Amino acid sequence: MTDSKELTPAQKMMGDIAPKLVQLNDDILFGDVWERKEISPRERSLITVSSLITGGNMEQLSFHLNKAKENGLSEEELVEVITHLAFYAGWPKAMSAIMVAKKLFLEEK
Repeated sequence: MTDSKELTPAQKMMGDIAPKLVQLNDDILFGDVWERKEISPRERSLITVSSLITGGNMEQLSFHLNKAKENGLSEEELVEVITHLAFYAGWPKAMSAIMVAKKLFLEEK
């Protein structure tokens, strides 16, 4: 796993049951793929949030909405992404995504 002494979020969530998946998540996905310089972290977040919504993967969406905000996307931009995707990914997926966003954004205020 990673060299850090503090547990990563993935280690806390599933390290006890899926240590290899955690290692791949921490070392490859977030340690390599997310750090590549060919596109910015902001662009990666925009792509990732869009992909999660399109795929209907709402369980991962809260984490990535937060990451998107850390990477420079505003709440208004994220709501606009969801609104735009309603016509490409489907209305039910957009409605589910906006409820995830609403809950997350209200918790932060």
